[in-house]
Amino acid sequence: MSFELLYKPTFTNQLLTIPQDRLRQVLEKIELLRENPKPHGKLKKKLHGYKGNIYRLRSGDQRIIYTYGNGWVALLGVDARKDVYKGDKLVAGETELDTSSLPDMQDLLTPTPAPPTAQRKPTVEQLENYLPVQLTPDFLKRLLVPAQFFDALTACKTLDHLTSAAIPEPLRERVFDAVTTPNFDQVLSQPDLIAGADELLKFKEGNLLGFLLKLNPEQEKYVTWAIKSKGPTLLKGGPGTGKSTVALYRAREVLDRLKAEGVARPKILFTTYTNALVKFSQQLLTQLLGTDAKFVDVKTADKIAYALVVKATGKPAIASSTQQKRLLKSALVDAISSLPGNRLQQQAQRLILQRLHPDYLLEELNSVITARNLQSLADYESTSRSGRRVRLNKTQRQAVWHLHQHFTQQLSEQSIETWPQLRNRALKILAASDTPLVYDAVIIDEAQDLEPNALRLLAQLCRQPNRLFITADANQSIYGSGFRWADVSESLKFVGRTGILRVNHRTTQEIDAAAHNYLYDGSLDNETLEPQYIHSGPPPAIRAVRDREQESYLLAQFCRAAAREFRLGMGACAILTPSDKAGKALADQLCYLGVESHFMASKDLDLNRKGVKVLPLKAAKGLEFPIVAIAGFFDGVYPYIPKGTSDLEIQEILARERRTLFVAMTRAMRALLVVVPAARPQRKPSPLLQSFDSDFWNLGKTDA
Repeated sequence: MSFELLYKPTFTNQLLTIPQDRLRQVLEKIELLRENPKPHGKLKKKLHGYKGNIYRLRSGDQRIIYTYGNGWVALLGVDARKDVYKGDKLVAGETELDTSSLPDMQDLLTPTPAPPTAQRKPTVEQLENYLPVQLTPDFLKRLLVPAQFFDALTACKTLDHLTSAAIPEPLRERVFDAVTTPNFDQVLSQPDLIAGADELLKFKEGNLLGFLLKLNPEQEKYVTWAIKSKGPTLLKGGPGTGKSTVALYRAREVLDRLKAEGVARPKILFTTYTNALVKFSQQLLTQLLGTDAKFVDVKTADKIAYALVVKATGKPAIASSTQQKRLLKSALVDAISSLPGNRLQQQAQRLILQRLHPDYLLEELNSVITARNLQSLADYESTSRSGRRVRLNKTQRQAVWHLHQHFTQQLSEQSIETWPQLRNRALKILAASDTPLVYDAVIIDEAQDLEPNALRLLAQLCRQPNRLFITADANQSIYGSGFRWADVSESLKFVGRTGILRVNHRTTQEIDAAAHNYLYDGSLDNETLEPQYIHSGPPPAIRAVRDREQESYLLAQFCRAAAREFRLGMGACAILTPSDKAGKALADQLCYLGVESHFMASKDLDLNRKGVKVLPLKAAKGLEFPIVAIAGFFDGVYPYIPKGTSDLEIQEILARERRTLFVAMTRAMRALLVVVPAARPQRKPSPLLQSFDSDFWNLGKTDA
């Protein structure tokens, strides 16, 4: 039996430290593992002291650290450390830089009281953990570090220096792996890479490309699953299960099949919800496909709709939120003064239009009537309105439809249109075209966040239904459109072609369980309630603080300590806030405390920028960060509820914002902290920032 060889990133990083004259011997020894990785004599022995099954293979002065399973061997590390025995057992040796001596996350999340304001200074506290190896230019060259980062790294003397150095995260990880002995239990959870001996030699010689991520069996199944069927395929899964990764590999699989069928220039559309995710997907597809990435268009649905309209009729005028609210106010006056029916019917219709908040009415017009392209009152009366908590009877729907007609007229008179209207116009243009825009295949990622007419447009762009692949997560819909697939298109029937991913690769079991416990309102999709986990870690924490100063002090402490604990730079930290205003204020305060931080709105998101990233909650959709804090709730009431909003509307707002916070929580990969304002007699706490279950959350000792 021949075992498949897999490589962890830590192994490839440590391989760079091996002297060239010993590399061949190491690679030859690795081939022995392909034949038989089982312990044997003194050559291959189990390492005791780890939770996982970890072994070492000697190669002269070097030791190769590995684990193995059914048909595979994963290489975890390679170094020149000597064997350490306790009795007759080979044990894990201590690192020169003992990261285990750092406080664990449970302790980190029980903050020391903030000093009085007068005593606070913008200084950086450092643990004097000196690096065991001097970072010289020659050593950095062996690690293939670009010369532009030599100055920043040669200046590093301690662990704190290395975590805060202005270098890319992959370089920081490489240096950490080269100068310290990792915790191989943590290395076990790193992604698996595939490469042959030739690729390893090329990597050692400076070619940093060539490694591909190995999907787990569950993910591999869905790359080709139902690809020869007659209809579209839907893949569901919770946060962190790798839906987007499978979608990327599905694109490669479809591309390969099209080329094999003789399609010289395949045309594939890969679409996702936000511009930030588009940029991220483009980078990954380029890495995965190389020069073939030119055959894949990566765009949002709205960008495609806009381009179709521009080509057909010229540049459209999109109504801003302010314009829509102003026109709705005018349309309400006209609608109420001209309600149809008898006096009792008019009274009932007037009452619902006056009782519902204008923001709710605007959502109803845009996200239900227009986004579902309802053409008549009869269509509206028969639609399910799934996802909307305020029930409307037949008479009340007549009133809303009457308002819709007046609102549409107001928009037309101003020669402007909403995004849902523009999508419907794009659909008509597409249907009427003699040479419609079509793609050989369409892959839609994160479909739960798209409105029905956006999905309908994307479905019509696909030349063949069986080349339409959709990923979705019912639990992640921030905006709660709540449509059924039948509302979108008759062609979207997934009978026998709906798959579910259950293994969470991003978030620790503790964070994911706590986030789902927080999302208690019954909105969970029962099909995805049996998750499996790769990672475990400390429970996420809740802390209540008195004021903004305490909040920023705690956040600075958390980011520094978590970065040390997980051997990451400060750029691995993200702070998510409910508003731009709160985010900007927190970023400024953290900079004052000596923690470089940058606020980034959705439109100027730059994940490669050094320092702590401070983002609005909803801008973090689809992203992930090792270390996450959710804070900034001192600016006004959260969530904002307009005066006069009915109880049912309030329930809908709270449910939507609870989903938003759930999504924010599941952006965290290793550590999560939620900072809330301490209760005060004069300040009523938000229902969304209470009732955290101590079975799932580290509540610690609040300094309230």
